[in-house]
Amino acid sequence: MSDVSLPPLPRDRARPPARRFATGRVIAALMLREMSTTYGRSPMGYLWAILEPVAGIGLLTLVFATGFRSPAIGTNFAIFFASGVLPFFAYMDLQNKIAMAQRFSKPLLAYPGVTFMDTIIARAILNAITQTLIGICLFTGIIVLYDLDMILDVPDMAMSYAMAFALGISVGTLNSYFLTIYPIWERVWAILNRPLFLISCIIFLYDQIPMPYRDWLWWNPIVHIVGVSRDGVYATYDASYVSKLYVFAICAVCFAVGLVLLRRYNRDMINI
Repeated sequence: MSDVSLPPLPRDRARPPARRFATGRVIAALMLREMSTTYGRSPMGYLWAILEPVAGIGLLTLVFATGFRSPAIGTNFAIFFASGVLPFFAYMDLQNKIAMAQRFSKPLLAYPGVTFMDTIIARAILNAITQTLIGICLFTGIIVLYDLDMILDVPDMAMSYAMAFALGISVGTLNSYFLTIYPIWERVWAILNRPLFLISCIIFLYDQIPMPYRDWLWWNPIVHIVGVSRDGVYATYDASYVSKLYVFAICAVCFAVGLVLLRRYNRDMINI
């Protein structure tokens, strides 16, 4: 019999073609999942996200309008409190949502196509858009409802929200590690945040605080965010105490430390 030569075996098996825009697809899928689980299960959906700041602004307006003739600046309590409450809520919402991102998406992180950065980016984009739309709706609604003769400084308002989003994303990224590794940190952080509303110059002006407490409150980055917001609402307000560099420096440090910890321990976090 003649020898039959067989074709050589292929060294490498055929690999499936790499998916294009894989990260974008993952982020979009995570955003849709977030929308369906956070807002889709509630009968009123996104309306609850609007009602929370409306209730806060309405309650403050009712209480202070009863005891005082006018707010610390301007003549309308609703727009005064909105200029402080809405940026504060924007920070708190992003910080809370991103801090829970790893825990919320833990089953999905076991797949190689999903990374911890995907979960952070998806929640940051979705909740930043949500808070921006809430701010636009409420500021416009208050101006129309009370027939206020005022024009908001859009660049200053945008800067205020950008600072709030940056701080929320950076602090949330750092807390994402601590909340997953140390569950007790969730309660500790909640206790630390309880006085934050009172010490962030939301119900009063920074300039009205006596010394030396004014210097102490300067180190609170939310004070600067609220100051930029009030500067955008009131043309006569002097926000010279605001330091954008200070706020963004805190954001850079918290975000960098959070990313280092998540990158180092993300596999451990999945197995907890």
